[in-house]
Amino acid sequence: MITEVIRNIFRINLNVKKSERVLIFSDRPNRTEQLDTTDRERRSRLRCIVLLASEIGKPFAKEIMVREFPATGNHGAEPPRLIWESAFGTRAVTALSRKGIFERIRKKRAGDSDLGAAENIIRKYKKDAAHAVIALSNYSTSHTRFRDLLTRICQTRYASMPLFELSMLEGPMNIDWKQLDKMTRDIARRVNKAVAIEINTGNGSSISFATKGRKAIADTGILRTPGAFGNLPAGEVYLAPVEGTAQGRLVLEWAPTRELRSPVTLDVQDGYVTAVAGKEAYVAELKKKLKARKENSNIAELGIGTNSRARRPDNILETEKILGTIHIAFGDNSSFGGNVKTPFHQDYVFFKPTVTLIQKDKSKHVLMKTGRIV
Repeated sequence: MITEVIRNIFRINLNVKKSERVLIFSDRPNRTEQLDTTDRERRSRLRCIVLLASEIGKPFAKEIMVREFPATGNHGAEPPRLIWESAFGTRAVTALSRKGIFERIRKKRAGDSDLGAAENIIRKYKKDAAHAVIALSNYSTSHTRFRDLLTRICQTRYASMPLFELSMLEGPMNIDWKQLDKMTRDIARRVNKAVAIEINTGNGSSISFATKGRKAIADTGILRTPGAFGNLPAGEVYLAPVEGTAQGRLVLEWAPTRELRSPVTLDVQDGYVTAVAGKEAYVAELKKKLKARKENSNIAELGIGTNSRARRPDNILETEKILGTIHIAFGDNSSFGGNVKTPFHQDYVFFKPTVTLIQKDKSKHVLMKTGRIV
């Protein structure tokens, strides 16, 4: 089963052709990361999955490039030069460096003029770019300028698989992709009719924000068209709330990879997390991340899970796909319709939510009631 599901990544999800080059990359723990035994073993298995995927993928592609680099330590941080050169080609990255643009992009300090110049350079050398990417790094590259330029300018097909685990090949990856595609697109259409959204959960979370002008994206796992991008495992509808509009309170019961011993409460005002409280040790870690840059506290994303085979609550890559859940992320949203740029993007899941869509005429329609799609 496992080998067949991996074959389907090349055959069904990405539709790789024998004339194409595929980049598969992962990251290894860096010297500053403090990992327990369980997480260290998971990271080791992730590297094994990379090697397995590269072997299984050889008959499907002209070339399989495998790269590894020291972990950045943050979801949403730009990958190192090695990965840029492997994805875009050496000529493009050299030209970006000569213009002094490359490091500003990597540090999320590039302005509009820098990005415009970068797009022109990358467009000039886009024939050097990989045709498809399988991003099996522990830390997500989804919300990076690297991924955005690669899919939008070079039309590379991109499967983002952070925190991936072997068990996912038997669970949320082993699904009817056509059925998942249909359901996810249907929910996205409903969300796109709203101008604001209200969310309430049984644990005390209550938040609302505007969505007018923001497009809900269906992450279906079907990444066959030029420039297609999404997670594997897939199964969510996501959008960037309008900055400055989020108001309310969030109660976290899960960190990205474990259940919290006690709830952590976050106050949200004018689009930002303004206070973090709780007895859980995770409070100090979260405060440190949010205080590093104000933009890290931005309410960046709402996601709605649509994958009926997703089950695990302790790995955010799978958890956020669970049918009947929602997740909210803080930090960067510049790669999917928002205006905030920062080397940080972290999701948190909420179970059994009630999601209410507010239409332009101020009428309210319940999309989900205590975790069930209406």
